[in-house]
Amino acid sequence: MYGRKVKLRFLFIFIILTTLILTVFLILKSLEENVIYFQSPTDIKKLSDIYKKKIRVGGMVKKNSVSISANELKFIISDFKNEIIVTYSGAVPNLFEEEKGVVAEGYLKDKNFFLATKILAKHDENYMPPEVKEALEEK
Repeated sequence: MYGRKVKLRFLFIFIILTTLILTVFLILKSLEENVIYFQSPTDIKKLSDIYKKKIRVGGMVKKNSVSISANELKFIISDFKNEIIVTYSGAVPNLFEEEKGVVAEGYLKDKNFFLATKILAKHDENYMPPEVKEALEEK
């Protein structure tokens, strides 16, 4: 039917396509594990289950909610509709203040308590992370 050269070309093309598909699949799978989803306090209240994936919670730091102990910082993030308590141990950014935008990265303990591993603060007085701005405008 087909000659030897044609069969070798089909085999070569099949091996290259299979390798390409496998490579793309493995790249997408590894990226999926490193994606960190952004949630507002209202989005967290609507979750049906508390999961152990790392997420980002963003909003405004509530006035008079910041409490600093020896090695722990506690504050409340609000989206003007709901609030979540955040606990953080580590270096606090210089721009972290009450009534300013903040994004905390970490893990949920329950729908009202968040354990942050990283705090991201705004860089000037007019900047707000796009996710936070969208979430606040949506509410």
